[in-house]
Amino acid sequence: MKDRYLSNTGRAMLDRRSFLQHAGTGLSSIALAALLQQDSALAAADSIRPTIDVKAPFAARPAHLTPKAKRVLFVFCSGAVSHVDTFDYKPALYKYDGQPLPGGDKLITFQGEQGNVTKPLWDFKPRGQSGKYASDLLPHLSEMVDDFCFIHSMTAKSNTHGPAECQMNTGFILDGFPSIGSWVTYALGSEANDLPAYVAIPDPRGYPQVGPNSWTSGFLPAVFQGVSFNAEKPIAHLETPSSISKDADHATREFLKFINEKHLERFPGDSELSARIASYEMAAKLQLRAAEVGDFSTESEATRKMYCIDDANKTKAAFGRNCLLARRLLERGVRFVHLFNGAYAMGEGVGNWDGHKVLKDQYDIHGPILDEPCAALFKDIKARGLLDDTLIVWATEFGRMPTFQKGASGRDHNPQGFTSFLMGAGVKAPYSYGATDDFGYKAVENVSTIYDFHATILHLLGLNHEQLTFYHNGTERRLTDVHGHVIGDILA
Repeated sequence: MKDRYLSNTGRAMLDRRSFLQHAGTGLSSIALAALLQQDSALAAADSIRPTIDVKAPFAARPAHLTPKAKRVLFVFCSGAVSHVDTFDYKPALYKYDGQPLPGGDKLITFQGEQGNVTKPLWDFKPRGQSGKYASDLLPHLSEMVDDFCFIHSMTAKSNTHGPAECQMNTGFILDGFPSIGSWVTYALGSEANDLPAYVAIPDPRGYPQVGPNSWTSGFLPAVFQGVSFNAEKPIAHLETPSSISKDADHATREFLKFINEKHLERFPGDSELSARIASYEMAAKLQLRAAEVGDFSTESEATRKMYCIDDANKTKAAFGRNCLLARRLLERGVRFVHLFNGAYAMGEGVGNWDGHKVLKDQYDIHGPILDEPCAALFKDIKARGLLDDTLIVWATEFGRMPTFQKGASGRDHNPQGFTSFLMGAGVKAPYSYGATDDFGYKAVENVSTIYDFHATILHLLGLNHEQLTFYHNGTERRLTDVHGHVIGDILA
């Protein structure tokens, strides 16, 4: 054979040295492929995937471990609540008030150069039997410190609201990853068969900065996305048009169900289709159930007053109704309720906790809206015996600086140290874990990440965060990425 019919590689192979060189490369490629396949198999073997019936995706499923909690209430305050003005008491802020932050000369943070140390704008005092210091900004929540398990050493990866909100609610600073509520309902399903497994309740003023990304299902099956509604805006399009009779409506749904199920048999991996079928069936149940859940006429006058649902402050009353809705969803078996406080429809700091310019004026508005209704919700859950198997989570995307911004009367973003707390099933109370430095600037003791926070929440639900995975685009994805440790010290 003449070598002019060979490729360049083929001609090179006629040379003994080149042949051995290419043969070695080929063998190493084969070996690498085998190792990658082995690693992939090991990763899959380490995973504990839930067995999901596409015809009943919300059916309750067993946890990996014995759970302490059956359900979660996750209260998220959008805009970054100032920890140094609420629950992280720092006497040094009083001592150095009006002076430069020691070691912080020309300190530049999110919006620019920092001014001087500024003491808390509301008085701190010891509360409860534990004597835990908390501020007058949130007096009703502050009086509950004996019920809380504080984590004072939280840190976030981003100092920008959008990415930080994404991380607190989904584990990642980028868009498109499943929310923690979606991971939980993917793993465990729900004990409610006539309500969504996962409900997101936006603030009455609007959505958080990243909007529905906070309760998205991402790459998980679409059926596990949070269903968004609140006390002011019930689930849309549930009521049957008056022109359609009850019998015709029922027959249409049954026929549609038959067609969809036949189609699903042909395409069993189509999560969008299975989610659509499940949503039709859930919508039929919700036509009967949703109106009852949102009907507060059966609540006592004392309960209505406790939740402030008739308060003269219209926003406070609306948030109070959202809090009451959250309790009614939890007691009816909804697995995960995501309650939002603060919205970005009106801009920086106006309807949210983003206090850059006039923090005192803005927080004097936001504090009462959150405080009394949220405290009522926590107390009501406890009084009804739900706290024994309910985990309450309170969080924000990051904290704020111990200084005022230069030329302003507000605090800039601070992801290097802030506070969250847990309450209820499986956690110590009263308890404080971790600490920031003397000024509340950086976490210095038992530094905790959002990955650790999420791992601990999953653990309390009986889920191993390293084994709860979903294979997507060649990667075993999980809520905690490749990070995270359960914060064992806070477990009861």
